Amino acid sequence: MTTLKIRQLSDLSVKTNAVWKHSAAKRGRNIIGMALYYFVLLSLSFVFVYPLLYIISKSLMRPEDVADATIRWIPKMFSLSNYSIAAEYLNYWPSFLNSVIISFGSAALQIISCSFIGYGFARYRFPGQAFWLAMVVFTFLVPPQTIVVPLFSFFLDLNWMNTHLPFVVPAIMGHGLKGALFVLIFIQFYRQLPNVLEEAARIDGAGAFRTYWGIMLPLAKPAMLVVFLFSVVWHWNDLFEPNLYLLVPEYFNLSQSMAFFNGIADMSAQQSASSTGAASAIGQAPTLQNQIMAGVMLTILPILVLYLFTQRYFVESVERTGIAGE
Repeated sequence: MTTLKIRQLSDLSVKTNAVWKHSAAKRGRNIIGMALYYFVLLSLSFVFVYPLLYIISKSLMRPEDVADATIRWIPKMFSLSNYSIAAEYLNYWPSFLNSVIISFGSAALQIISCSFIGYGFARYRFPGQAFWLAMVVFTFLVPPQTIVVPLFSFFLDLNWMNTHLPFVVPAIMGHGLKGALFVLIFIQFYRQLPNVLEEAARIDGAGAFRTYWGIMLPLAKPAMLVVFLFSVVWHWNDLFEPNLYLLVPEYFNLSQSMAFFNGIADMSAQQSASSTGAASAIGQAPTLQNQIMAGVMLTILPILVLYLFTQRYFVESVERTGIAGE
């Protein structure tokens, strides 16, 4: 009996050691995997965060700190005066209002029009449907630069120059900046909704428009949020179309005002360098980079605040747009 117990205890010890070694090896693999995961995550995060940190750092520097080659990130003395100077050159609040009207107004109108068009393509069959859907895709693939001349002539004949109409009216029609892409997003979303919703609405006596407005559109909130954020960001950052239709500074959006301010700052720095004869001295050339970075920060700050409050819902909306229905 004693020998048997000793053998059993020996076998139990061997099994325990084997389980412990297996568990230790598994924990080691998990630790290595997590380390690699966070290394890749932090590396990618740094790529995207670096420009923002650079902008903030330079915007808080004085001109002598920017020209000092020994200073990279932390200035000798922080200065907020760059923001007030940049806001004055940007004509900030009128430009901000123009950006809000163009971006948020166009986004709201594109949500309504593109969702209506997408619902029609997704839930109904009509003659020539494949052809018209191909035309929608075609308008998305065609670069806007290729049709800029007829568009400019068309809006000029309508006396829409230096107004917000070239941005707002196409959005009403489901077009505008990236309108075709938003139609495709709504088409994909509506196709995933179950057909029993519309069948129940028809049994209750609801017509096509009432079914869309009362049942299907409220269910499309995830797609609406995705379209809204994409539309706002793209309109906010767009510089090509505003430069075509908005030629008077009082109608400039923030992107135009920022480009104008950047040109003035570069010209001023070059003139100052040539007048002082310091342009050839390394690290001593006059620069307005701190004020330019302050202007950049003021331009992107509203979008950063918007994303800060909506990023959770945005991620959830992107995930929900992939849910398959019946």
